[in-house]
Amino acid sequence: MNNSWEKLIHELIGCGILKTPAVIRAMRMVPRYLFLSENDKAAAAVDTPLPIGSGQTVSAPLG
Repeated sequence: MNNSWEKLIHELIGCGILKTPAVIRAMRMVPRYLFLSENDKAAAAVDTPLPIGSGQTVSAPLG
């Protein structure tokens, strides 16, 4: 797993955004970078919506 993604998960747990074990497990099992183009994968843990094609975006992790 990407270290920046795991760091983000820990931050979200610490600030009370991620609360349930099921959601935390889902975040770890299906990381955001899987939905991004190669050009955007490095930004997967950045708090901003990112394009996923066809004019759609994947939501910001914190937003």
